[in-house]
Amino acid sequence: MTNVDKKLEKSYKFCRELATSHYENFTVASILIPKSKRNHIYAIYAYCRMVDDIGDEPSSDFAFLTDLNVECPWQELSESERRLALLEYWESQLTLCYTGIPTNPVMYALQDTIRSFEIPITPFIKLIVANRLDQNQRRYETFEDLLNYCEYSANPVGHIFLSLFGYGDDLRHKYSDFTCTGLQLVNFLQDIKEDFLKGRIYIPQEDMSYFGYTEDELDKNIENTNFQRLIEFETGRAHQYLNQGYKLIDYLDGPIRLDVALFSRGGAAVLKAIVQSEYKVLMNRPKLSKYDSLRLVLVNLLKYLVRRDASSYMKGNV
Repeated sequence: MTNVDKKLEKSYKFCRELATSHYENFTVASILIPKSKRNHIYAIYAYCRMVDDIGDEPSSDFAFLTDLNVECPWQELSESERRLALLEYWESQLTLCYTGIPTNPVMYALQDTIRSFEIPITPFIKLIVANRLDQNQRRYETFEDLLNYCEYSANPVGHIFLSLFGYGDDLRHKYSDFTCTGLQLVNFLQDIKEDFLKGRIYIPQEDMSYFGYTEDELDKNIENTNFQRLIEFETGRAHQYLNQGYKLIDYLDGPIRLDVALFSRGGAAVLKAIVQSEYKVLMNRPKLSKYDSLRLVLVNLLKYLVRRDASSYMKGNV
């Protein structure tokens, strides 16, 4: 094994450890991912995770983030300026994935993934742009404004993963965008309180005004009728996007079909939990239990296997 091979192996190992230590469901997901794709998915996840950490982690975690060796007058910068400096560094490393040799282990592994599957730079850049937006924009006046944010924060992830499985056409991108935006809207509903504590609100201001719910009430964790009606409305919107995104599943083959089904139906299951909570999401974050998560995996795995066997049978009898 050459030094280059050893460095790449070490970089992928770093990505794998980052993924499995930060995302509890990755152990289950890894079983479902084709072995030939696992390292590449770890690299993509690690990239996305690091972008989010830089843009969103508490300042107490900057000791970890500054291990990226950014050369700047660190102590003289505000928290937001530090994040922006780190994002600038991250973008420079991303550029090297396409023009040179990146030094960061995540980026070194990602470069191999990018070259292996010819993934364009645009979706990676958009994720950085989304985190830059988070440093300056704390409110979204209209739903259209929020959708524009999702175009940068969520939809690029779908495009990256589709590239990994050989899909790059507009039709699949369209349905992928519905799915990713829907999942992002679900996440906003899950994290209303957490986001507010970070100074951000991802519920459109016009919707809060229409339903008569104020930031002062949110600060006091008030879940009155106005709040419940507001969350019911936003839940319906998220459902609409997920429902439109379900069509993507029909245009996919192989393991990615199962992955997309799991993510989509997992999002729908969280929305069901929100409905069952009577739209009271501030004090108890809506999420799936481990039992529900496992059940979701098993049910969709069974559907995938039945479809695969049926397809094989049809091909063998044509």
